Amino acid sequence: MKQMRGHVLSILRNGVAAVFFLSVSAYVAAPASAETIGGALAKAYSYNSELNSARAGVRVTDENVAIAKSAWRPTIAGSSSVDYTTQRGDRLTTGSFGVQIQQLLFDGFQTTNNVATAEARVRASAESLRNTEQNILFNAASSFMDVIRDRQIAVLRARNLEFLEEQVRAARSRFEVGEGTRTDVAQAEASRSAAVAQLAAARAQAVSSAAVYHQIVGEEPGKLKSPSAAKGLPKGLDSAIAGANAEHPAIIASEHLVDAAGFAVKAAEGSLLPQLSANGSVSRSYRNTVPEGFLSNDGTFNSASVGLQLTVPIYQGGRVAAQVRQSKESLGQARIEVDVTRDQVRAAVVSAWTQFDAARQSVDANRELVSAAELALSGVIEERKVGQRTTLDVLNAQSDVITAQVNLVSSERDVVVASYAILSAVGHLSAHRLGLAVAEYHPEEHYNAVKDKWIGLRTPDGR
Repeated sequence: MKQMRGHVLSILRNGVAAVFFLSVSAYVAAPASAETIGGALAKAYSYNSELNSARAGVRVTDENVAIAKSAWRPTIAGSSSVDYTTQRGDRLTTGSFGVQIQQLLFDGFQTTNNVATAEARVRASAESLRNTEQNILFNAASSFMDVIRDRQIAVLRARNLEFLEEQVRAARSRFEVGEGTRTDVAQAEASRSAAVAQLAAARAQAVSSAAVYHQIVGEEPGKLKSPSAAKGLPKGLDSAIAGANAEHPAIIASEHLVDAAGFAVKAAEGSLLPQLSANGSVSRSYRNTVPEGFLSNDGTFNSASVGLQLTVPIYQGGRVAAQVRQSKESLGQARIEVDVTRDQVRAAVVSAWTQFDAARQSVDANRELVSAAELALSGVIEERKVGQRTTLDVLNAQSDVITAQVNLVSSERDVVVASYAILSAVGHLSAHRLGLAVAEYHPEEHYNAVKDKWIGLRTPDGR
């Protein structure tokens, strides 16, 4: 029995030591080097892999404009050939080389509409990137607050364990002098064992939250400074909804996709119109015949040609008609998606706003609850000393205190997270509006660099 008790105490001491570093970051005044939420968001904006992947995806989409514009430009190709033939002792050598050029003159406005489609999709991808930036910044803010909350909870659990250790020692001392019962000791030990499990779970959760923080921000969380709620919130729910409908990047992106789908319908219909192109070529050919025992040069011939080719579609087996109908259905779907996105954004705004209000009220209520629970615990302890309360009463009062403290920490976290959720739902959670100390990424710079390029294999950044 003594060995078991010694083993339990060893576990307790190790558990308290393991969370010591948490208490330093959570309850000691944060030094100047402590990471702020703005600093964490700036690192996520600059280094988050998911965000950088989304930026690369936008650059991929940019090239579709140059690809679409290529149909307006001439295509030039060179060709050459050499043939050797031997028959009945005669050797015949023929060859040619030349250059062909082809220029599209009219394609039923397909290229014009394909370029417009590509440009609309570029605008949509830029807004989708802005929405992704919002999501990453919100996730960074949420993970920042999760780390702070879980560290504080681990500290509270460690302090709770210390308190219960003292209750176990006190219960044993009273039992040994005949002032307590074995039941009191068992109840105190049971509560202490539960606290050990709770502390282990809290420590595990703190490590898990730190891992998520590292995934989003790009480094392990050091000392974090507890922030206040985000600034720049709308004045009310109605103004938040109105602002989201006008500015949220997800809604704007869906509207650009409607434009792209509309141009795609026109491009498909262009396949039913005549096609006109100009062709030109310049070539030189030669012929050498070597009869057996003789040498003969048949000569060199130059040629050039210029022409027009007109193609009038009459019937394509119903393929083009099906493509036009398909494009129209896609346009209808894109229009419906705008309404779907508006409904989703509105729901997100209302949810974030109500959670923010609820969290603020919860903070006030839990602060009062913590004060009342701590006062009640002190009174129960004093009453137990004079025999008016039992050990179980003290344990229950302590349980009320730790529960209220954990709820307060969680509510304080929820206030900050909900405030950033409001900014994200409205469409205002951006590096510029937050004033982050970063070099802002502007997707239009890459687009402007590639949209009119005629030649070149290197990307604008030199790859």
